[in-house]
Amino acid sequence: MRFWTPLCAVLASLAMLASAPVLAAAAATVEAVQSPAWRDRGGVTLPLAAGMELQSGDVLRTGPGARAYLMLAEGSRVKLGEGAHFALHTRSLQPEKSFRGALDIVAGAFRFTTAKLKKALPRDVAIRVGTATIGIRGTDLWGKTDKDGELVALLEGRIEIARAGQTTELAQPMTYFDAPTGKAAEVKPLDMETFAKLARQTEIMTGDGATRRNGKASVLAATAASEEAALELHERIRAAGFDVRIRLREVEGGSWSYELRLVGYASAAEAAVAAARMRAATGIKPGMGS
Repeated sequence: MRFWTPLCAVLASLAMLASAPVLAAAAATVEAVQSPAWRDRGGVTLPLAAGMELQSGDVLRTGPGARAYLMLAEGSRVKLGEGAHFALHTRSLQPEKSFRGALDIVAGAFRFTTAKLKKALPRDVAIRVGTATIGIRGTDLWGKTDKDGELVALLEGRIEIARAGQTTELAQPMTYFDAPTGKAAEVKPLDMETFAKLARQTEIMTGDGATRRNGKASVLAATAASEEAALELHERIRAAGFDVRIRLREVEGGSWSYELRLVGYASAAEAAVAAARMRAATGIKPGMGS
């Protein structure tokens, strides 16, 4: 898939998106991203970026060591861990007022937390985790699916889990549903040490190099002396799952250079961590393309 058009079209399309009127609330919005991560929509793949609005049918994927935070329009937060494959489905015309839909966790770890002030909001959310389907009631839960099976931990509230024709109710916080592949599921107590290990798989910590909504810091990813070289680097970096922007910079003699910058970080230190991750993934160094 191609991620760019000639530079003038790239810049023009960004300007159009920024000025486009908002016709309806987005089903969800990306709050933070620890790249690499991608959004697939209608056959087009884009790097996942903080502030990106999501709609029904979107598929999100996270790469090695990646994380992503999403805020559903109805006030619940979804956290995705590395290697996640997540799909959002909703039929709600006003998802911020009454949310009806499904969250599909095809692979990886996630955490779903309903905002305390919005627990009474009308919602009908089903979460599918591998072969298990979870019915929720204003709650906080953590789950994961991989080749070894499914695990769903209840942190607060109550959930019902349907799997292999059987339904299991979890009503006691700090218990988890353990369903190894090919074996019967069991409900077990969850100790704090185990929970801390699980939670870290979906948590973004200070120093992880994540972009945030309204983040102001940026870092130079690469430079190029020509539009052609800049666009080639732009495509490589975005294909690797990092949101990068091209900026023109005037140099001596009236000529121009092209800067490719990773943007949206809370601090220069966070931006530097992300740049190191990007260079490890792409092999691109600050001066490449110049």
